[in-house]
Amino acid sequence: MTTDDATQAEAAPQIGLEDYFKLKYIMGASLSPDGAQVAYVLSEYDADDDADKTTLWLKDINTGDTRQMTSATSSVSSPQWSPDGTKIGFISDRSGKPQLYALPVDGGEAQQITDIEQGVREGPVWSPDGKWIAFTSGFTEEDMPDHSKPYRVTRDVYRVDGVGYVDLAVQQVYVIPAEGGEAKQLTDDTFINAEIKWSPDSSKLLYGAMLETNNLYKFSPLLRVVTLDGDITPLLDDWGTVGSAAWIDNERIAFIGQVDGLPMGSKEDIWVTDVNGAEPVNRTADFAVGVGSGLQGDMLALAALRSLTLRVVDGDAYVWAQIGGTVQIYKFTLTGDEVAVPLVTGDRACHPLDIQGGSILYAVSDFNDPLELYVCSLDGSNEQQLTEVNAAYLATKVLPEVVNLHWPSVDGVDVEGWYMKPTIGEAPYPTVLYIHGGPHSAFGNVFSFDFQMLAGAGYGVLAINHRASLGYGDAFSTAIKGDWGNLDYQDLMTGVDYAIEQGLADADKLGACGISGGGNLSAWIVGHTDRFKAAIPENPVTNWLSFYGVSDIGVWFATEELGGHPHEIPDVYVKCSPITYAYRCTTPTLLVQGEHDYRCPAEQSEQFYNVLKANGCPVEMLRLPNSPHIGSIAGPPPLRRAQNEAMLDWFNRYILEKYPESESETA
Repeated sequence: MTTDDATQAEAAPQIGLEDYFKLKYIMGASLSPDGAQVAYVLSEYDADDDADKTTLWLKDINTGDTRQMTSATSSVSSPQWSPDGTKIGFISDRSGKPQLYALPVDGGEAQQITDIEQGVREGPVWSPDGKWIAFTSGFTEEDMPDHSKPYRVTRDVYRVDGVGYVDLAVQQVYVIPAEGGEAKQLTDDTFINAEIKWSPDSSKLLYGAMLETNNLYKFSPLLRVVTLDGDITPLLDDWGTVGSAAWIDNERIAFIGQVDGLPMGSKEDIWVTDVNGAEPVNRTADFAVGVGSGLQGDMLALAALRSLTLRVVDGDAYVWAQIGGTVQIYKFTLTGDEVAVPLVTGDRACHPLDIQGGSILYAVSDFNDPLELYVCSLDGSNEQQLTEVNAAYLATKVLPEVVNLHWPSVDGVDVEGWYMKPTIGEAPYPTVLYIHGGPHSAFGNVFSFDFQMLAGAGYGVLAINHRASLGYGDAFSTAIKGDWGNLDYQDLMTGVDYAIEQGLADADKLGACGISGGGNLSAWIVGHTDRFKAAIPENPVTNWLSFYGVSDIGVWFATEELGGHPHEIPDVYVKCSPITYAYRCTTPTLLVQGEHDYRCPAEQSEQFYNVLKANGCPVEMLRLPNSPHIGSIAGPPPLRRAQNEAMLDWFNRYILEKYPESESETA
């Protein structure tokens, strides 16, 4: 950036703390059966209630006419068209608890379809013949376990992050006549049953049964088929990991998954089986990367839209594939020769949402645009942008330039990263190394408000896809098994060195942060180098030994990632734990911790906090009440605001040496 450019940018509005709450987010969308209209849910911040509010919108793709279909006085989610295209079904809490509604497209009041005492959790899923709507629901008040009284735990996994106590989250599959009436319960078990899909002939439903009662190692769903009479057929229970699934025809099923025994981070493929659980056939064995994985950002909308992964049309599978820092839409053949056809590509993240009437509806994001809707033909041609929900507002802001970087790591392996230049100041810039979680995830061309906020405050942001990241092949993504803190750490440090060599990053003004796996590496960094002026580990893993016993995924995740149980390889658990090296830390460290985080529970941050305190290192901890693992991303506005404010405050103090006039309330 030249001096003139810098002066101009200084005078223009920068993205700051409160801009997150001025952006709009698309939370769900579906195409009409003829592909001519799209219904979508828009989330906007309501300052009066300090809460997010949702509304339903309808857009005519040919004319561009857009109508708001519901008010913000009640919530709305999961818009789905009736097979004849005359109604839009959705979930709303307008009558108190969430219920199913059907809204006539040509006008009129929404009809309440369900009146379930406990409310609806997932739906509506219309049967292809239009006669039924499927949905899921939980316990009635009468049957709900009372955890305010003493109770015994018997399940292998009894509480799960973001869900709470599993006994309270159990949900069953129901169907109800499309015009309303008495709901019929099809399942009655101890699973969290979800992701319902009707067979083409409307005779049965495919679904995933989550959290098996007596299996610490099975977090992926178990495939089930249930008839309208309630007869259930289990599929592939002992086969491997199963994800999103879809009907090919009335007998065959496609799903995303991987066989048991592969290292964590191995690619997932598209497989074909049938309603009798025939041995699955791999249809993407020759495809270099996995399907269905995505990029890490900090938008709740992205997490909501990712639930719609695999679609099958005319015998072909349509799904996204993360390739490096992009997410592209592909078509894969499910019979004959194995063929992969790229449909929607480019330096962006594209997630298919629906396929109807010969068109694909998909959501698109990049570094500088949160998320918009697009449509194209089945072959990827005739791309058309449908929404511009943030265009006018973002046009008033100075958006950062992003530079794609590649460099050799310590062993010569190519590593990819991105440097987001700040919108004020001159190079070399104060720089924050922002580390993604997972660790089997990735950064790339997707919107992150934290990145934008830091750039607006004068920080460059360095995002690196270190070893363990997805999208670069299995050798890359599985390289840290039993060796956390080695190649992943070296990839990060060589990336920082490269950014300094390129004249981007100021070697004397560095910070580091990240959530979950990124929190782990942030905590690892401060025990191994003093080159950073400040660090913010959020919901980190700091002690693998205790994580094994307290995390909702501890037993299987730690075992898979480190190569065995603690009693089998205690030295590895100690070697790979940031707590082992915490006594050496001199870097001012702010720990951010969700108090209801069952994935990386609060004791992980508390241990690290106490060791740093005991050794005289500047350390503070921001605790987020009632917050799960990603509460600062998916939680209510006060949680998101608290994390953003704390991040800027800590980096400003210790990197820029800018102190607030009055300190925040501390405990």
